[in-house]
Amino acid sequence: MRNSGFQIFRFIILLVGSISMLYPLFWMIIIALKGNDDVFSLPPDWYPKEFNWENFIIGTAQIHFWKAFSNSMIIAVICTIGQIASSILVGYGLGRLRFPGRKMWFSLFIGSLMLPGFIGLIPLFHLYTSLGWYNTWLPIIVPAFFGNASFTFLFIQFSSTIPKSFDEAAKIDGANDLRLLWSVIVPMSMPIIITMMIFSFQGSWNQYLEPVIYLVDQAKWPLAVSMASYASTWTTQWNYFMAADLLYMLPMLIIFFVGQKYFMQGLGSVNSAGLK
Repeated sequence: MRNSGFQIFRFIILLVGSISMLYPLFWMIIIALKGNDDVFSLPPDWYPKEFNWENFIIGTAQIHFWKAFSNSMIIAVICTIGQIASSILVGYGLGRLRFPGRKMWFSLFIGSLMLPGFIGLIPLFHLYTSLGWYNTWLPIIVPAFFGNASFTFLFIQFSSTIPKSFDEAAKIDGANDLRLLWSVIVPMSMPIIITMMIFSFQGSWNQYLEPVIYLVDQAKWPLAVSMASYASTWTTQWNYFMAADLLYMLPMLIIFFVGQKYFMQGLGSVNSAGLK
C-alpha cells in the first residue's frame, strides 16, 4: 500500500514537471498557427480560430530561413565531426596509454574546464584576423578539431569501464593502437559517443557568440544569428517567428529522440572514477 502511494506521488510529480516543460512548446505551436491579429488577444485564445499553416511559409521567407538553415547544418556537422574525432583521440591517449606526465596533462586538460570561454576572446580575435579568417567560418570550425575537454573527460570515464584485457587480446593479435581504438574501443563506446554527438551538435547548432563576432556577411550567418536578428526588430510578427522557431528546433528534437536510448545509456554508464 505504501509502495503504491509512492508510485502515485511520483507520477503526479512527473506529470506536473512534464506539463511545465511542455507548456512553452504547446504555446509556441498555438502562436505559430494564429493569425497576426489574434496573437495578443485578451483573454488569450487557447485554440486558434483557424489554422494558418501559411505562417510557416511566410515566416521562413522573412527570415531567409533555408539559407541560414543550410549554413547552420554545414557548421554543426563539421564541428561535430571535429569535436568527436579529436576528443576520442585525446581521450584514448590519456585514458588507455601509459607515458610520462600523463596525469599532469590530464589535470591541465580537465582544469581548462574551469576557465571561462571569454578569457581567450580578444587574443583569439587578433589571431584569426591576422590569419585572414575574419568574415569566414574558419574561426568557428577550426577550433572544433583541437579537442573538447568535456567530451574528452566523458570518453575517458566511459572507456575506463572497458576491461584492459580487450587491449591485451587485440595487441596479441597484432593490432596497433589506432586499430585497437577503431575496432575495439570505439564500437564498445558507442553510447557515450552518441551522447557526445548530441551535445556537440546542439552546441554547434545554437552557436551565437562566435558567428556574431566574426561574420559580417549576412549570407554566411547561421540560423541562430538570423533568428535573433529577426526577433530584435521592432516589427517582429510573432506568429511568423514562432513558426520559423519550431522548424529551428526540429533537427535537435529529431536527433534526441533517435538517439535517446544511447543518450541515457551513455550518461548512466559514466562513473566517477579518476584517471588510473
